[in-house]
Amino acid sequence: MRILWVKADKLLPVQNGGNIRTYHVLRHLSARHELTFYSYYGGSPDASYERELCQQLPGAVAVCTGKRDLTGVARGLDYLAHLNSEPPYAVSRFACFKVQDQLRSWFREGRFDVAVCDFLDAAVNFPGRLTIPSVLFQHNVESEIWRRHAGTAANPVKKMMYQMEFRKMLRYEQVEVRKFHHVIAVSENDRALMTQWVDADRVTTVPTGVDLEHFRPSSSAAEPGALVTFVGAMDWEPNVDGVEYFCGEVWPAIKADVPEARFRIVGRNPDRRVQKWASDSIEVTGQVPSVLEHLQQSAAVIVPLRIGGGTRLKIYEAMATAKAVVSTTVGAEGLDVHHGRDIILADDAKSFAQAVIMLLRDRELRRRYEKAAAATAGQYDWPAIGETFSEVLRSEAEKKSFAGSAIPARTA
Repeated sequence: MRILWVKADKLLPVQNGGNIRTYHVLRHLSARHELTFYSYYGGSPDASYERELCQQLPGAVAVCTGKRDLTGVARGLDYLAHLNSEPPYAVSRFACFKVQDQLRSWFREGRFDVAVCDFLDAAVNFPGRLTIPSVLFQHNVESEIWRRHAGTAANPVKKMMYQMEFRKMLRYEQVEVRKFHHVIAVSENDRALMTQWVDADRVTTVPTGVDLEHFRPSSSAAEPGALVTFVGAMDWEPNVDGVEYFCGEVWPAIKADVPEARFRIVGRNPDRRVQKWASDSIEVTGQVPSVLEHLQQSAAVIVPLRIGGGTRLKIYEAMATAKAVVSTTVGAEGLDVHHGRDIILADDAKSFAQAVIMLLRDRELRRRYEKAAAATAGQYDWPAIGETFSEVLRSEAEKKSFAGSAIPARTA
C-alpha cells in the first residue's frame, strides 16, 4: 500500500502527545508499507532535522516553508490582522501555497493509494477535490477545545476571543470532517462528537497506545517519598490552566495535611504562569531528557486538566510505570480507565486533594492502584495500535466505489 502522510510542523524530536502518537504509528506503517511522510515546517531550513527525519522514516520529504514562527506581541498582532478572516487563526496560519501546489500535483498524478491528513491544521493545504481516498487523523476535536476554553476563561477579553474562535473552528471543522472520506478519532467521546456531522461508519476510533518497552516499573527504585508529579508540555494552554488550578486550589490542602509533600512540574517551555509557582515545595523542571525517571520517582501522578480534547498519553505512560494516577474526568476522557480501580477521578478541588492525600498516606491502597494501572496500560502497546490504524487505511484504499470527489454531507 502506497501511503502519503502530511503533517504541519516538525515531528522530531518527539516530545508532545500528538507527535508521540504520530511517530509510533508511522514507524509501524513504514515497516510494512510504502510510506511517504511529508513534513513541512516554518522558520529557517533545518538540515539536521531533515537528515534525522530521513534516517528515522526513509522516503520522508521535509520542506521548509520559510514562514516566521511568531510569538508574543508579533503573534498577537498577526491574530488581529486575521480577525475578520473566516478560517480560524489556529488553522489559517499553517496555509502555504508551496505545500498546496505539491499536494495538488500528487493528487493529480494518483501516486498514492491513500492519503492521511495529520491534525486539522494540515487540512488547509489539501485540495478541495480529493481524488484519492483521504483520511483525516483527528487527535482532538478542535472545536471542543475552544468551547472549553470559552467556558473556563475568567478574563472577559479572552472569553470573547475564545467564543469567536470556537464558532469559526466549529464551522471549519464540520466542513473538513465531511470532506474527508474517513476520519480516525482517538476516543469514543471524540467519535460521538463527529458522528453528529457525518455517518457513523465514516469515523473509526483507534485508541491511544503506550511504549511498553520504555515505560515500565523500575526494578531497583527505592520506595518513593511524598512526591506528586505532573508531566506535560508547559506551553500548551490546557496544561498551564491545569497546573494553575492545581497549585492555587488543590495543593494548599495537600500541604496542610502532608507537610512533607512535594510537587514536581515536568515539561518543556514552562509559561511564566507556571514558573511563578516555583517554591520550596514546588519544582518546575523545564525540558528533561526523559520523563521516565521522574515518573518512577513519584508516589502519585496527577492530571488536573479542565480543558482539552483527544486523549492524554501521559496517563497511560504513568500507568505503564505502575503509578497511581489522580485525574479530572476531562483529563482521562476517552481512555479505557476505571474510577476506583486503576485511576481516581476527581472534578473539584476538595475531592482532588483528598484523593492525593489518601494515596500519599495509605501505602497499601496506593499499591493496589499501581498494580491495576500497570495491567490496564499493558493492553495498549503501540504495535497493536499501529496495526489497527493500518487496517483502517487498507479498507479505505480498497474501496472500489470511490467516486473521486468529496463525499456529500449527511442530510438531516
